[in-house]
Amino acid sequence: MRGRVSSGLVAAGTAVALGCLALTVDNLRRLRTPDAGAAPVPAPEPVTVVLPVRDEAAAIEPCTRAVRAAMDRLPGPARLVVVDDRSGDGTAELARRVAAEDPRVEVVAGAPTPPGWLGKPWACQQGAETADTGQRPGVLVFVDADVRLEPHALAASVALLRSSGLDLVCPYPRQQAHGTAERLVQPLLQWSWMSTLPLGLAERSARPSLTAANGQLLVVDAAVYGAAGGHGAVRREVLEDMALLRALKRVGGRGVVVDGSTVATCRMYEGAGALREGYRKSLWSAFGSPLGAAGVVALLVLAYVVPALAALRGSRAGLLGYAAGVASRVLVARRTGGRAWPDALAHPVSVLALGALTADSVVARRRGTLRWRGRPVEVGR
Repeated sequence: MRGRVSSGLVAAGTAVALGCLALTVDNLRRLRTPDAGAAPVPAPEPVTVVLPVRDEAAAIEPCTRAVRAAMDRLPGPARLVVVDDRSGDGTAELARRVAAEDPRVEVVAGAPTPPGWLGKPWACQQGAETADTGQRPGVLVFVDADVRLEPHALAASVALLRSSGLDLVCPYPRQQAHGTAERLVQPLLQWSWMSTLPLGLAERSARPSLTAANGQLLVVDAAVYGAAGGHGAVRREVLEDMALLRALKRVGGRGVVVDGSTVATCRMYEGAGALREGYRKSLWSAFGSPLGAAGVVALLVLAYVVPALAALRGSRAGLLGYAAGVASRVLVARRTGGRAWPDALAHPVSVLALGALTADSVVARRRGTLRWRGRPVEVGR
């Protein structure tokens, strides 16, 4: 009886892994990419780049330098609004130095976070409110300080937004990973939505479950953003990027994540400690509830760990499931500029690491110990 149950689990896990591989292949055909060779923008229009920063002294100058170079490629008026979210490490002084060199750059001293708001949505909202797009609504671009834009990034991304007819696009930067912990976990960012979200359906559907977004680089039509309530509509959300796209969908907007590996790079966390702290603040909310988190982790283990363990015992079905997981990782890595080999071979270990990080985040949330940059992660805590 035990053998039949074990074989059934292996077969089920392998079937899920093969299904996700098939979806990955289909998504790779549909995945939109900002085209560096395309005409920059169909017509000149105002573009405002909002850069929220808090204690980013090491990143502010290289980030703003890259943004300014990318603004040079835009045919219409462009502004960079740096919102200093009450930094204590000299970030504001460095930002003002940049503004003194370029009249297109404005530094906003962030006001104290109001009750009912989290820090990043409040900083983004303040930046968006400064946008002066004239008679035309224009485009808002939100970018994180750890992102480095290529010179063609803004022009190509805005061109994609307009040519696609979408209201929001998130060019997913190429994720830079160094060291064991980063290389195990960071590649799962692109792989997760590429292997589970049907992109063609996600573009058309208003269903909240069919949503993937990335606030590292987010390009949105300013008028639709305003109609959705801006970041005020997601003021309490830890994953404000996902919530913002859902808010746009509620007012009839459409958006999707796209391949931004040719227009931007990002190293989110440096080292295992920073990676654990960063994921602890957000993974608890990624799956809706602790039960949802447990269900997703269990499904990932079924699909990518159980077949691998069975393969070690000589199971052909297990070997097929393990190979499907590795193949999915390799295909995504090659498309998005990641490291395919030998990292993809450790895919089951990556899944276990993600499960451990998720459990750590859920436990920390229940204990009320979640903090980020010196502030509580949840409103009211």
